[in-house]
Amino acid sequence: MWSRQFKIRFGEVELYFGPGVLRDNSKQALQGSKKAVIVSSKSAAKISGAFDDIVSVLNTLDIEYTVFNKVTPNPTTGIVNELVELIEGYNADTIIAIGGGSVIDTAKVASILPYTGVKAEEYVYGKRPQGSKLKLIAVNLTHGTGSEVDRFAVLTVSGTIEKRGFITRYPDISFDDSYYTLTLSREQTLYTTLDAFYHAYEAATSKRNNIFVLTLAEEAVEKVTSYLEKTLSEPRNLEARTNLLYASMLAGMCIDTSGTHLVHALEHGFSGLNPDLPHGAGLAIVGPYAAYYIHKAVPEESARILRILDPSIKPVSEDAEKAVKIIQEFQRKHGFEQRLSDYGIREVDLEKVVDFVEKTIRERYSVNLPLNIDKSTLLEIARRAL
Repeated sequence: MWSRQFKIRFGEVELYFGPGVLRDNSKQALQGSKKAVIVSSKSAAKISGAFDDIVSVLNTLDIEYTVFNKVTPNPTTGIVNELVELIEGYNADTIIAIGGGSVIDTAKVASILPYTGVKAEEYVYGKRPQGSKLKLIAVNLTHGTGSEVDRFAVLTVSGTIEKRGFITRYPDISFDDSYYTLTLSREQTLYTTLDAFYHAYEAATSKRNNIFVLTLAEEAVEKVTSYLEKTLSEPRNLEARTNLLYASMLAGMCIDTSGTHLVHALEHGFSGLNPDLPHGAGLAIVGPYAAYYIHKAVPEESARILRILDPSIKPVSEDAEKAVKIIQEFQRKHGFEQRLSDYGIREVDLEKVVDFVEKTIRERYSVNLPLNIDKSTLLEIARRAL
């Protein structure tokens, strides 16, 4: 089954999925481009093999290119501004993002800002420039981001702890090619898969959910529970990797439709404080304790997802603490038992982070959040995760 490729249209992105889709379709995707900027982190694109495959096609088509490989996890507005300067100076017409969520998010914003005079920090705070977007091609390297199929991006405002998610744009063309996930480390495999799990869980429990989201979320979590352990024990297993990539794609569609809320709001606060906290790890640290309040508020939707992990969970608010334990046991089973304190976060940091989280919930997440939540509750979640 998973040797078969497919192409779908979701939102404004044309997505190619399956082993080998990049080599089979990248020449067509790059037709018409004259000067490209390849955006990546320092080494992941090359290690995966995707960089060399893209460069080969660029050379075949006589498309000029340059490389920007400075994207880091939890990227900042300063990185985007630097990339925009390169794009303008090079007079590029195409951006090729090769990486996970950090790389694709950086490229999304950078594809909108050239020649507009708008800085990335202004964009994060809501200023939207006039003008045409550069062509954006995304080559996804992880099974967790969802950014290759959604219209969101996340950036931290340089010099602050303000890590913000916002609507920006879809890529024009994306590739979910599982060959390039085979080189993910054990940690990257685990963290990105947990990211996909929380995408599905939060979208399913959002106030804006619907039957489409719930159906996709169930399928995504089913794939995660069926293939994560196999992938961790057999990291070169292409079938397992492809199934996790499929789960991540579905979860990306879920959040594009009904969004994230409490878990992501909290994680953004803590990884904004400490950029060395990987996004998926941050979600997994705070997620179980946030799930207590989510399950209490929407037990039917929460149980619909968590019963895939443990069929004994009931769609009643009294099972809220059981929801915590089910998620913890699922994560522990796959080797995740980290705490906020493992990343140097202390009790004295919580007030500052929670003030920011409370603000972002009011500004962005309230439309999705299925419960009313106050500062004392946010502090309680943070302390349990410390």
